[in-house]
Amino acid sequence: MSWKPLRWLPPLGGVLLAGCSTVLMSPSGDVAMQQRNLIINALLLMLIIIVPVIALTLFFAWRYRASAKAKYAPDWDHSVLLELLIWSAPLLIIIALGALTWVSTHKLDPYRPLERIDAKRSMPTQTKPLTVQVVALDWKWLFIYPEQGIAVVNDMAAPVDRPIAFRITSSTMMNSFFVPALAGQIYAMPGMQTQLHAVMNRTGQFEGFSANYSGAGFSHMRFTFESLDESGFEQWVAKARQEGAILDRETYLQLAKPSTNEPIRRYAKVEPELYNAILNLCVEPGQSCHSDTMHMGANAPEHTP
Repeated sequence: MSWKPLRWLPPLGGVLLAGCSTVLMSPSGDVAMQQRNLIINALLLMLIIIVPVIALTLFFAWRYRASAKAKYAPDWDHSVLLELLIWSAPLLIIIALGALTWVSTHKLDPYRPLERIDAKRSMPTQTKPLTVQVVALDWKWLFIYPEQGIAVVNDMAAPVDRPIAFRITSSTMMNSFFVPALAGQIYAMPGMQTQLHAVMNRTGQFEGFSANYSGAGFSHMRFTFESLDESGFEQWVAKARQEGAILDRETYLQLAKPSTNEPIRRYAKVEPELYNAILNLCVEPGQSCHSDTMHMGANAPEHTP
C-alpha cells in the first residue's frame, strides 16, 4: 500500500524546477565560464567528503542492525588510524577549497582587466576594451557608449570576443546588473561607481536584468544583450545614430522618472559629461556635484582647537 502524500512529489518537483535555466551552467562568456568551473570544482571537492559519509552512514546502519551478527566490542573507544582519517580528510579539503577560492576570487575580480579572451586565447596586447556606461533607472536600464557617442534604453550590444569595460551606477536606489551568460552580477548604487570587465565568446541574444529588488517595477527591469560580429555591431551603432534623438540633461530628467515596460529607445547623441553628472548626482540645475564637494572637503584647512 503506497503512501498517498508521495503522489505530490513529482508535480511539486516540476513546480520547483519550472523556473530553472541552464544558462549558468552553459554560459557564453569567458568570465561566466570560469565562475561556472569554480562552482563545479568546489562541488566536486565537497563531494569527496559528502559521498563517503553518506555511504558509510548507510553501511553502518545495515552492518550494525539489530538482526546482524556484528562483533560486539563495548570496551573499544579509540583508534589512531580512524582519528587521522576523520580529521585529515576534511582538513585537506578545507585547505584545497580555501586555496581555490583565494586564487579564483582575485583572478575573477570584476575590477581587474581581462587577461584572456577564452581558455585557448590570451588577450592581444594593445587591445582596447569597449567602454559601456550603465545607469540603473526606475525601472529601466540606460546604456551610454562614450566612444560611439550614442545611448540606448533597455537594449545593449557588443562585438563578440572584444573585452567590455562596464562602468555602473544608479539614479536613485540600489540595483544589480546581471547578464548570466556574460558574468556574475555587480551592484549599481547611486552616487557610486562599480566596474565589471567581461567578454562574450558567442554571438546571439541574451537576457539581462536587475537581480536586486528595487520597487514596484522591478520585475520589468529587463533588457537584451546582443553579441554581434564587428559588422553587426557597426550596423547597430549606425541604427542608433540614424533613428535616435539627443540625450541631454533635460531629456534624461524626463527619462529618469519612474516607469515600467519602457520600449527600446535610441539616442544618436549624448551630452558630454552626462554620465559624470549622473554619477555625482548633479544633473539638475543648481545641484552641487559630489566630486566637487569631496574635493572641497579634502582641501579644506584643518582647524585645531
